[in-house]
Amino acid sequence: MQTDTTTLRELTVRYSVKKDGEDRPVVVGCELSRPWDAAAAFMALLQDEPAEVFAILCLTTKHRVIAFHEVSRGALDSTVVHPREVFKAALLANSAAIIAAHNHPSGDPTPSPDDADLTKRLAAAGELLGIPLLDHIVIGDGRYYSFKEAGRL
Repeated sequence: MQTDTTTLRELTVRYSVKKDGEDRPVVVGCELSRPWDAAAAFMALLQDEPAEVFAILCLTTKHRVIAFHEVSRGALDSTVVHPREVFKAALLANSAAIIAAHNHPSGDPTPSPDDADLTKRLAAAGELLGIPLLDHIVIGDGRYYSFKEAGRL
């Protein structure tokens, strides 16, 4: 009788300090009560990226930041985002809610139809998992677009 050896991989989470453009740590624990607060945090992180980057901020029940997670990094004008990857990080961080964002390297924060579709998918997945998507922010050159502010979330 031959037996198969199965190797189990341990799921580990590694965090490092994320710094803004001036080499200052992004503050964990700050409260994000308005879309502008979240947009300012994401601008410091994503505005100067040369490629499109999709990321989330994981929040407590009082909407304090507990983690930043870069979900995907793509090309000049797109990146692939799957809800399972977004919420995997949120679940591991024990998030009560998330705020998603991505940058447009072109500088124009106007959302594309694909951005709107992704927002709907993430909102539906978040509702199912009990981790609501509070906002999806598109970062441009010193400007932002908030799906929440626009009444689309």
